[in-house]
Amino acid sequence: MNLANKLTLFRIILVPILVIVPYLNIGGELFGIPLEYIILDLIFIIASITDKLDGSIARKRNEITTFGKFLDPIADKLIVISALVLLVEYGKIPGWIPIIVLVREFLVSGYRLIAVEKNGEVIAANFWGKLKTVTQMVAIAIMLIDKYNYFDFVSVNMSIFDLIINSLGSILITMSVIATIFSGWQYLKNGKSILLEDM
Repeated sequence: MNLANKLTLFRIILVPILVIVPYLNIGGELFGIPLEYIILDLIFIIASITDKLDGSIARKRNEITTFGKFLDPIADKLIVISALVLLVEYGKIPGWIPIIVLVREFLVSGYRLIAVEKNGEVIAANFWGKLKTVTQMVAIAIMLIDKYNYFDFVSVNMSIFDLIINSLGSILITMSVIATIFSGWQYLKNGKSILLEDM
């Protein structure tokens, strides 16, 4: 197994670790942030870095495999959805955010499978898809260390640091949801001829 695929598998292994951490009852704080949040954030950031690394390594070494093409997007979705569900469990974001993300992923994944089957065409990410990925990753990394909930800065008095963290995380996660909706719509609009041709 090549290095890129090992990194992808490593990212998948990080998912159950991410899920287990909240049940370990880790106490203490660092710089006023609960240690539990910091550990979760570090796991997510490491997973995000391996996401960038495995693709670039595979292309640089010309080691792009069917296994990697299959597993890499699954690993990405697993870590993102797991982190979003944890944020819901902590009460930091409303449940409709991961629901929108999940619906979009199912629709786009289905469309991509049909496009490959019918035309042998691999659909690249559009502008909205790239914006969704960047804002989503940064927002999750910020919100995992946020002590407050979604848009709490509107009504709660907090320190300057907490204000920056909460406002930045809340705004970026909202932007990622908007980009998620637009990217999903763009995929379906561009692929309606493929989707509807047998109706």
